[in-house]
This record gives sequence, structure tokens and C-alpha cells, in this order.
Amino acid sequence: MELPEKPHPPPEYQTRRTMRNFGILAMIGLASLSLGLSAWSQQPAPTTTLIVKGTVADDLSQPLQGVSITLKGTTTATTTDQAGHYEIEVPADGKLVYTLAGYETKEVNVRGRLRIDVTLESMTELEMVVLMEEEMEEMKAQEEVLYDQAADMAQSPAFRVRGATSTSSLGYATMPATMNREEYAPINESGFVMPQDEPLSTFSIDVDRAAYSNVRRFINQGQMPPNDAVRIEEMVNYFAYEYPQPTGEHPFSITTEIGAAPWAPEHKLLHIGLQGLKIDTEDLPPSNLVFLIDVSGSMSAPNKLGLVKSSMRMLVEQLRPEDRVAMVVYAGAAGVVLESTSGAEKGKILDALERLQAGGSTAGGAGIDLAYSIARKHYMEEGNNRVILCTDGDFNVGTSSTGGLERLIEERRGDGIFLTTLGYGMGNYQDSKMEILADKGNGNYAYIDNAQEAKKVLVNEFGGTLFTIAKDVKLQLEFNPKFVQAYRLIGYENRRLAAEDFNDDTKDAGELGAGHTVTALYEIIPVGVESSFLPNVDELKYQASGSLTPASATDELVTVKFRYKKPDGVRSQLMTHVVTMEGSGDLTNNFRWSSAVAEFGLLLRESTYAQQANFGSVLENAMAAKSYDPEGYRAEFIRLVESASLMARKD
Repeated sequence: MELPEKPHPPPEYQTRRTMRNFGILAMIGLASLSLGLSAWSQQPAPTTTLIVKGTVADDLSQPLQGVSITLKGTTTATTTDQAGHYEIEVPADGKLVYTLAGYETKEVNVRGRLRIDVTLESMTELEMVVLMEEEMEEMKAQEEVLYDQAADMAQSPAFRVRGATSTSSLGYATMPATMNREEYAPINESGFVMPQDEPLSTFSIDVDRAAYSNVRRFINQGQMPPNDAVRIEEMVNYFAYEYPQPTGEHPFSITTEIGAAPWAPEHKLLHIGLQGLKIDTEDLPPSNLVFLIDVSGSMSAPNKLGLVKSSMRMLVEQLRPEDRVAMVVYAGAAGVVLESTSGAEKGKILDALERLQAGGSTAGGAGIDLAYSIARKHYMEEGNNRVILCTDGDFNVGTSSTGGLERLIEERRGDGIFLTTLGYGMGNYQDSKMEILADKGNGNYAYIDNAQEAKKVLVNEFGGTLFTIAKDVKLQLEFNPKFVQAYRLIGYENRRLAAEDFNDDTKDAGELGAGHTVTALYEIIPVGVESSFLPNVDELKYQASGSLTPASATDELVTVKFRYKKPDGVRSQLMTHVVTMEGSGDLTNNFRWSSAVAEFGLLLRESTYAQQANFGSVLENAMAAKSYDPEGYRAEFIRLVESASLMARKD
């Protein structure tokens, strides 16, 4: 449903509104430090609170996952897990609001109860259309009110003085807008290449998982994700696999498997899996952490700063006395709200966290600078030194361009401080910036769409998220043209490297965390198989195909080489693994699951290379491989595929 375009105001009105907005934003820039640093200490004492637990189900008594439960009038919020369960701390006289796309919202008074079970009624398609229209009308009305308020405020003499004396570099990005300003970097899918033309395929590993939880957020809201939000390698790597633990000198094991590609049975699919060494929490090195939290106005929603607080509470509970935490916030400016504090003082850390409030513009560059300075000040020689950035990525003051932030992070990377970026929110979410920051900061990136995802990233995968066991991990594959007509790497489009980068230890690559798994898939067109994806070019006039070496006459399909450095190392180590044509017998659940997730990604991306991909095939393979599901993530994936399939049929 397309909405009518809003009429453009006359040029003179645009000019007046621009000047008024600049004045408003200038005042916000001057006041935002007090909003971010002082307001946290001015909250009133809380009333008596209760821990309320319960279950949310639909009108058929089936549990509902992803239901948002919010304390009305506040940013306190949580979401239901796979079984529909939730838990939230609220005042005894509060009111809870239960919302989920496709269901009618319900409000329930707590009235001192410790358990509240709720049933949500499904909306009809007509009700959903009416609701969308009402929400859009409300958003447009709110915009008009905000601009009218801006005009009135700009007439204040005190306000005009502040605006006139400000030298802040501010822009429209802090103003509310009805348009969706989410930003994703364009993905140019890797095509098939012939080993005679490109004998080597080189890329950096990617342990980010953000794309999957972001895709899930879109589907749970009843819409398909933008094509460029679907990074297939991050979807595949969201899930844990049953790879063997490393036993030798290297900190990870290597597993390979080859079978038919489900979406193109005449093609082969090469599955490569890395398993990082698991380390018990008590054996992990001490941590020097800096929480860098965006408290700008754009973070005021419950699924932003409210969810940040919930996430960081979970992380704080994992800390040991030998760990230390500092807290930096930024809005129009940056400041320290908690000096480096021992993990034994959890109450002090949590108190500083709970008092944070949102307001102001977003000086992300200044915040990053300050956070790295604090991390350097308390640097642990034998420890884990890391900045954890929590934001929607909507930087708009000071250093805010992607290139400027990238250079800023690269300058700090040499200090031995790693970066984890945690993304929150929707509507103005800047995915492309978040991914680049983590990539250039020798770190990882996750998108937190609910409390369960926060638990997965910061509790279940605590070691992998925060403790690096190998950095600058690169892979280079050489395919044997005796068996391979053409090949293509699925995903990893922004992780590709030049062949010469593999042996260049100055080239940055991805990091592997303790206990993390990394999976990569190659689609192969075997010799003798006809395909429209093969290049159609005339024979060369001045040169012939290169001669083959004796190794090509063997049963070797591909040689896989790995390079990595120790977390504090500067020289890489080499590992080599050969895959033969003998195959690996019956396909494992690792292969079936990774291929199902990849096929789902091809469908969501509307990929040129989807070929015979279909939702039925995805579900068949996923159902066959769901047995290894300790946390219920695979069952959730199957429900997600079913939802996407229904939406695709409506289209």
C-alpha cells in the first residue's frame, strides 16, 4: 500500500523551518551532556516492585515468541522466549502492555500479582490494514506537532541566544521523521568463476550474527526484509554446529563435507566448518571492559535504551571480581558516568546503568574516542581489553560519516583493544555503520531485537562474544579444474580478499572467539554439467589454457589453507586441509542445516542464483537436521521459514 506523497511547503517556509530546526538542535547539542550524564542521577526513588512471570499464548493456546511486554509509560520492557515465557520487574501498581505484530494489543493491570498469563487474539487482515493506516496517520500528525513545537521554542529569547552561540555541527538526522531511514550496504553477490581464470578464492572469516536476528525482526513484524539486509553467511553462522573440539597446537578444528546443493541437485555444495576452542568461564583471562552507550534522543524507545539496560544487566551478572568495567555515554557530547570498577561491585555498576536516560543528538565519534582512552588507561597486559558499543548507529554530530568512523576505529585498533558492537532498534537503524565498525575494530557485531537475543549473545555465547582466541583468520581455496568447472562462495561478499592478501600479515581479517563456530559454503559446478552460469566467451587467439600440474591428476577436489594470528601476535600461522572426491558418506546434520539456512537466504534475497530454491526444500532439510537444538534456535528458524512462506504466497 503506497501512501500519498506529502506536499512540499513553499521555499520560504523550508528556509524558516531549517533555521528553526538548527536553533533547536543547537540547544539540544549544548544540553545533551546534562541529559546523558546528569539526568541519570535525578530519577525519583522507585516504588515497591515485583518480579512478574507468565506465559503469552495465541487464541489456539499456542505459545507466542517475541511478544513485547512493556511497563506502560516507561522504557522497561522484555519479550517472550520460544515457549512464550517472560519475566519482568515492575511496580506493584503498574500496567503491562503486550504487543505482537498480527495480534491485538492487550493492557493488564499488575495489582500486586506475581504471575500473569495472557492470551492475544489474532487480527484479521482487514484489521491489520486499518491499524497500519491509523499508525501512519498518527505518525504524520505527530510530525506536524513536533515541527510546530520547534517553531514555538525557537522564538524563546533564551533559546535564540543558545542557538546563536553554538558552534555544534548538527544536521537533520536528530529530527523525527515518518520515513524509514534504516541503512544497509549494497550486496553484490559473488558469481561463478572458473578455476582456470581465478584459481584462488580468498576471504576473511565472519563471526557476526546480526543479519539473522535483524531478518527475524522484519519477519516477526509481518514484512520481508530488504534484500541488502540478508547477509547469508551471518544467517548460517547464527547457529551452533556439532564440530569436534581442536586437539592439536591450533586453537580451532577444521571440518569439511561435500554433497548435492538442495537448490541445484546437479551442483555440489562444499561445507567448511571451524570450531574455536571452548574455554570455561573461570579460566578466561580478566577483562577490562568499557561500556559505550548511546543515550541520544533516538535511543529513547523501549527496544533501544530499555533493551540496552536489560542486555548489560545480563553481562554484568557474568563478571568476576578480577574483571573491570567503566561506562561512557554520549549524546551531543561524551562523558564518563562510571570510572573503571571491579566486577565485584555489581550494585554500583547496575546503579549507574539504571539511571541512564535518553535525550539529545549523537556525537558517536567523541564517544568512541573517549571509550578507547579509558580502555587504554586501564589496559591489562594479559587480559581481554574491549569496548562494547550499544547504539542504533545513528551518529550525526562530529565524526559521523562511515569513512570518518572507519578511520577513527582503525587508528585505535593497534592499541590491542577489541570492539564489540551491539545494535538496537528500528526505523533509523544504521546497519552498514555498525558492521564496518566491528570489522575495522577487530571485533564482532550482533543485532539485539529482544531479551532472548541479548541472553544468547552475552550469556550463552559469553566467551565467543568477548574473548578472542585467533585474529586475522583468512581462508584461501584452490580448486582442481579436473573436477571443477566453476565455483562461487555463498555470502561473504564484503569479506573477499585479493589472492596476495592471504600471505600479507598486514592485511586485516576476522576474529574467532572462544567456542565460536564459523561455517562457509561453496557451490560447485562439476565438470560435464551444463549451466547457464558458465561464461560464454570465444577461444583466445594469442594464448592457450595453462598446463596442469601432476597434482591435478589426483582425486583432490580442493585444497583449503588457513592463516591466523594469536590475539597478541603479529605473524600468522598456516594450516592446510585437502578435500578429496571420495566424499564423506552420509550427509551430516551440520551440512543439512547450513544448506537449509543458505537456501532460505537465497529466497529472501531474491538471488540470481536461487535456481530451484523453494520454502518446501528449506523446511524439509531443516526438519531433518533440527535434532541438535539445545537453546531452541532451530525450532524458531523453522517457524520463521513458515511465516515467510505464508507472506511470500500473499505477494
